[in-house]
Amino acid sequence: MSRTCVGAIAGSFGVKGEVRLKSFCAQPEAIAAYSPVETEDGRTFDIRLGVTLTAGFAARLTGVNTREEAEALKGTRLYVPRDRLPDPDEDEFYHMDLVGLQVVDTGGAEVGRVLGVVEQPGGDLLELSAPGRSETLLIPFTKAIVPTVDVAAGRIVVDPPEGLIDD
Repeated sequence: MSRTCVGAIAGSFGVKGEVRLKSFCAQPEAIAAYSPVETEDGRTFDIRLGVTLTAGFAARLTGVNTREEAEALKGTRLYVPRDRLPDPDEDEFYHMDLVGLQVVDTGGAEVGRVLGVVEQPGGDLLELSAPGRSETLLIPFTKAIVPTVDVAAGRIVVDPPEGLIDD
């Protein structure tokens, strides 16, 4: 069963066991609705959000009662099973669903496979492993350059401008 990272603990907040919680959800407060969340090592926590902070929320996690316990969780990533997430809207994708997809150009020639999605202020980039290249290839993830994403078929079609992927 695949899991999706929905947030991370940035440290403690206050002295009574609250944590500073960063949400990776499109609607940040939605992270609480995915409770219980689990860690990489299998611990589970229910989340109760507190006040909104600059980079997230103050939150209570079940079983975390002291500042020291909260601080010990700093850097912990929080996951939920993929099937508990809502289906994305049309032309929206979960990054994890794109990883591993084959990428071809409009003529059907193989360009590579998706290694990940790099989020940038100017727009997301697809990071590809490309045959015959030692370095990864970055392609802007825009409708103009990536006209077709077919997760079910395991394929992405790209129409890069001249020079973007050519040596």
